[in-house]
Amino acid sequence: PHQDGSRAGRERKKTVSFSSSLSEKKISSAADCIHSMVEGIELKKIRTNSRVYQRYYLLDAGLQALCWEPSKKESDKARISLASIREVRTGRNTETFRTSGVYEQISEDCAFSIIYGEMFESLDLVANSAEVANIWVTGLRYLMQYGKHALDMLASSQDSLRIGWLEQWFSSAAESDGQEDAKEGIRLQLAIKLIQGVNPGVGRGKVEHRFKELQRVRERILIGRNEGVTRQEFIEVFHDFCTRPEIYFLLVQFSSNKEFLDTKDLMRFLEAEQGMAQVSEETSLKLIQAHEPSEQGRQQGYLSLDGFTSYLTSAECHLFDREHDTVCQDMSQPLSHYYISSSHNTYLIEDQFRGPSDISGYIRALKMGCRCVEVDVWDGPDEEPVVCTGHTLSPPLVLRCVLEAIGKFAFVASQYPLIICIENHCSLQQQKVMWQHLIGILGKSLYTDPPYEGESYLPSPHALRNRILLKGKKLGPGSDGEDGEVSEEDEGAEMSVTQSNPPHLLPKRFQLLKELSDLVTLCRSVLFIDFPTSSKSQNPWELCSFHESLAVRLASESPGDFVNHNKHFLSRVYPSPMRIDSSNMNPQDLWKCGCQIVSMNFQTAGLMMDLNTAWFRQNGNCGYVLRPAIMRQEVSYFSADTRDTVPGVSPQLLHVKVISGQNLPKPKGAGAKGDVVDPYVYVEIHGIPADCTERRTRTVTQNGDNPVFDESFEFQINLPELAMVRFVVLDDDFIGDDFIGQYTIPLDWEELTHAKLFVHVALTNRRGGGKPYKRGLSVRKARKGRDYTALRDLGVRAVDEVFKMAAPPLREATDLRENMQNSVAVFRELCGVSAVANLMQCVLALGSSVSGPDGAPLLLFDLRDHYPTLEPQGPLPDILRRVVSTYETMVQTSRAVIELSDGLYDRILHIQTMAMEFHEKLQTLAAKEGLRGRKVSRALESFSWNITILKGQADRLKHAKAEVQENMKQVHDAALAGNLTKESPGVRRVCSQTRRGQDD
Repeated sequence: PHQDGSRAGRERKKTVSFSSSLSEKKISSAADCIHSMVEGIELKKIRTNSRVYQRYYLLDAGLQALCWEPSKKESDKARISLASIREVRTGRNTETFRTSGVYEQISEDCAFSIIYGEMFESLDLVANSAEVANIWVTGLRYLMQYGKHALDMLASSQDSLRIGWLEQWFSSAAESDGQEDAKEGIRLQLAIKLIQGVNPGVGRGKVEHRFKELQRVRERILIGRNEGVTRQEFIEVFHDFCTRPEIYFLLVQFSSNKEFLDTKDLMRFLEAEQGMAQVSEETSLKLIQAHEPSEQGRQQGYLSLDGFTSYLTSAECHLFDREHDTVCQDMSQPLSHYYISSSHNTYLIEDQFRGPSDISGYIRALKMGCRCVEVDVWDGPDEEPVVCTGHTLSPPLVLRCVLEAIGKFAFVASQYPLIICIENHCSLQQQKVMWQHLIGILGKSLYTDPPYEGESYLPSPHALRNRILLKGKKLGPGSDGEDGEVSEEDEGAEMSVTQSNPPHLLPKRFQLLKELSDLVTLCRSVLFIDFPTSSKSQNPWELCSFHESLAVRLASESPGDFVNHNKHFLSRVYPSPMRIDSSNMNPQDLWKCGCQIVSMNFQTAGLMMDLNTAWFRQNGNCGYVLRPAIMRQEVSYFSADTRDTVPGVSPQLLHVKVISGQNLPKPKGAGAKGDVVDPYVYVEIHGIPADCTERRTRTVTQNGDNPVFDESFEFQINLPELAMVRFVVLDDDFIGDDFIGQYTIPLDWEELTHAKLFVHVALTNRRGGGKPYKRGLSVRKARKGRDYTALRDLGVRAVDEVFKMAAPPLREATDLRENMQNSVAVFRELCGVSAVANLMQCVLALGSSVSGPDGAPLLLFDLRDHYPTLEPQGPLPDILRRVVSTYETMVQTSRAVIELSDGLYDRILHIQTMAMEFHEKLQTLAAKEGLRGRKVSRALESFSWNITILKGQADRLKHAKAEVQENMKQVHDAALAGNLTKESPGVRRVCSQTRRGQDD
């Protein structure tokens, strides 16, 4: 072996570095991985003392040992026999990694460990890229299975399924093209067409250039002068443009034979990674029949790399949950409990001052699921009212034509109620015409029933299906059947502000037609004064419109009051009239306060409209999305500006791995530069302030065809119900414009047909997954150091006595839940899987490392009981004894949750019910206790806090019970799938009932 400082050693490393970068691009088989490992590469070795050593690792030529250099050990000791390797583990998932001082500096995707020997020692390594780590993990796992005969085994079966299909496909193409003998090759244009059929996003010129390169090589070595594409050339180019190494590495993780997935392999993948429920071999077969291109694979139930790629890039694997393509939320709650998709100045299709008006604005918005449109009506020529923005140069539209378009398209995209915001500037004479048009064109769709006096809430979207509500001014009850005077609404008045024409800030008065007033029932426009006034005098059918600046100020100064206001009343927020360019405000800034109707300029693309469109896709694009429960409950504590955890809501950890991209185009607005791009990806979280953040991947230089990023990120999500994820792809080497594309969950890539981003996403509970960037021992808190959520004293003796009763059951509930989740976390660590892994993946990983010297498993599960037991099958090394002990603790804490949670749940809710009896008379009781002013407000706030905590802790108990049930099912199924069961009569597979766990 060359010493590290020798010239030969340096030269060899340079060569290997170059060749391995080539092999990374074309890796598509285990043989490629093993050849690369024989050449060797530099890896970092992590030790328990936090020291990092740079070493050169390689396989010996006989494929019997892993060696490294330089080493203080003798050369025969600086090696690990492949026969002694028990497990190859991905990620930073050993005790050495978790306790290392450099843990946070190590990429999860570049780390891997080799567990070997009787004592289960670990060699913990970090590669310089995720691709290199994947090569070594894949190659070592093959060598563990096939030993020194791995290359012979691979040579005899290498890609047999794929090669056989490609050869058959090539011959069929030659025959259909009139070529009697496929040996003569096929036409170049036909070969290109075949390649593009599998990868439609690849450029024709690139494929043609690659074919001609191979043809020139063939001519130089005098193989033949046939101008057609030979079978071998076709297969090689297919490998170049249709093989995705990152998908190959994923396939071999789940393949029991390493070259394809059989039905059982695919079942494990669908359950463990895709979170599918009720999976059977029949499910696998259906997918194989739909996606496997080879007839042999379809007949034998095998999914090849190409079939697996087809499945992973199909609509079935879109990140957007297909269950949300249709209405999936409860639509029977009051209208104020929903966010409502709303358009601002719907008739404008460009800017706000001189841009064109067009009826297409209404048609487009309604087709997109918009449920609130705006109609500004002014006196027009020939006694016909017109729609336009006053004080601007935008041309008017005839009101009659606007109403006809609304009537035609009102319920094309959604059956739920449409709100028309009428801003009335007409004379009484033309108001009469407006009324006639509304009645004549919209007819029975108009909802004109008066509201029920004394009702606390509006009707539900379900009750108002296919009805149109008018939002506008209404005469007071004392009008006695006559027309009357009301204040005028003019949201666009600020756009005419000049030095010589100061704004009229006080609303003008105008005469309102009684018949027009009668059409406004559930959405009466009223002026907002302040929150106390609204609380005392506003009715549920009265709606306030807020100027953007006022709404943002209220959100900042009185976030809690704004949320409580919106529990009963609809709030509409319209953009500042100074947004002459039709730019949009951030709807999240107002949604977090519970504002239901945040009006957007639908004609203006960009981040804000991406968020709005994505948000309303989650409920079948019907224009209504149920607000978070904490914003709907009569008594709850929530502040929209929170920068910490939300009381009563269980935080979640979102794990996002950006794997790769495909067919990423050059930015549309970029200036003159080459056709290649240097892409990188931003992952953005949008939600309450505590959740808003972003992370970015590295840049992949000069590769838009198939850039591999392989980078993982974690985000703590404190209010999952109001969070969105946005992926943005940018070009790092641009002129003028760097934007390539974006995907906001649940928005589709509508304009980039073939461009894709390949990601892995998982959501785990915060305790079970550990805190971001702090793993391992950080989740094992001693009981005495546990944080318990405290209830607050109100200063009202009778109420405080009731809340004090809750302290013991709340502590018990916290201990019950966290003991279980902590024990799961420790068991997960000992199984050597990441915090993202579920218990099915834990058990499957355990199965690969518990074989004894004779190959028989050292641990087996007895599945006869509802709680599977893990039983030793002989003497165990220390690490496996710890596994058994930890598993038993997990079962004990899980059993406790099942047996005790219902009783605790009932006790907590009973205390909550007792406390709620004081709700209506709380202010009176506070006054009797001598509380005044701010102390009364604090008492009311503390009451809401306590009720929220009680409800939240009860809900968490319910979720913990469901989590235990799911965990036990996963252990049961994984033990069967991994052949880790004792022979037990009557044991059968139990399909998981939940989709991705109860905390999703």
